[in-house]
Amino acid sequence: MPKPPLSRCPWCPEDDPLYVEYHDREWGVPVQDGSQLFAMLNLEGAQAGLSWRTILHKRARYYEVFEGFDPGKLAAWSEERAESLLQDAGIVRNRLKVHGVVRNARALQQEFGGDLQAFSEFLWSFPGWPPAQNEFRVLADFPSRTETSDRMSKELRKRGFTFVGSTICYAFMQAVGMVNDHAMTCFRREPVRLLGVRK
Repeated sequence: MPKPPLSRCPWCPEDDPLYVEYHDREWGVPVQDGSQLFAMLNLEGAQAGLSWRTILHKRARYYEVFEGFDPGKLAAWSEERAESLLQDAGIVRNRLKVHGVVRNARALQQEFGGDLQAFSEFLWSFPGWPPAQNEFRVLADFPSRTETSDRMSKELRKRGFTFVGSTICYAFMQAVGMVNDHAMTCFRREPVRLLGVRK
């Protein structure tokens, strides 16, 4: 007798194996590694005006062309180096977004001395630990921004970061587990909640 299908968040496209794997393994898992947080913040910024599905399918190439999102290396890039990526069809060829990654790397270097742990602690200071456990069931319940994401956005922009509007910050918070927004009916909700009680 076949097993019944798993119940996932209502936004997860069941016809996209890569997206399903992302939902089942990564989304909402608390991330405290500063290098991963920096990469994810930039990837979320890349989806502005687009969909996460688009970025997810290009993510591997983003890591390749942006040197693993190493802020120390990216901060030293010339304008010409960044411009050359506008010829790469493997990423979203948006000039402001491409240059924004370099700008964010420089902001991290300037504001945090390149200290990725300090950057992580700064980001996590907004929601705090443990991650909030929201109780959403249907797509209409999920907010696109919150007071916390408003504050994070304001402070990041003050420090020179770009493509960090409140909506982007909230999507980032969801993705890296600063909030558990897996739907009440989703099979991942409880495992992710348990991850949030351990530090």
